[in-house]
Amino acid sequence: MSITLYQVSIPMLIHGLNTLSSLLEKAEQHAQAQQIDHQQLLSARLYEDMLPLIGQIQRASDTAKASASRLSGVAAPAFADEEASFDDLQARINKTIVFLEAIPADAINGQEERPVTMKLRGEECTMTAQQYLTDFGLPNFLFHVTTAYAILRNQGVKLGKMDFLNL
Repeated sequence: MSITLYQVSIPMLIHGLNTLSSLLEKAEQHAQAQQIDHQQLLSARLYEDMLPLIGQIQRASDTAKASASRLSGVAAPAFADEEASFDDLQARINKTIVFLEAIPADAINGQEERPVTMKLRGEECTMTAQQYLTDFGLPNFLFHVTTAYAILRNQGVKLGKMDFLNL
């Protein structure tokens, strides 16, 4: 039995977004229990030249949408980066999931060799859809999910590996 391009893309992206949603719920609960200003967590970053938590969630959302769009040919919705609260971030995650759930499997399956062209470090780069997903789309998405997790852990939110795995 083989696994399809759809099976290794859309469900995984949705799972990762659900993980972010769960992490944000725990972060909000932590902030309330510890009487921490929400903005302290939302603006936290691992290092000064890295995006804050809000930016990590926004980029995870954008990467999920772009990956689905590049694999399927379905235009991705544009979301303005205006989130300023846990509720705003949850709404963005939910809108992203709704978009992903609307992508039919047959729009992605069989497209493994279709060329995907994008700008990378200012230069146009072309690769197959399968290579795009395995070498860029999923690693980039997981980078932002992992960084959001790391920011929250660094800020003292009680999270563990099972929270990241969302099992």
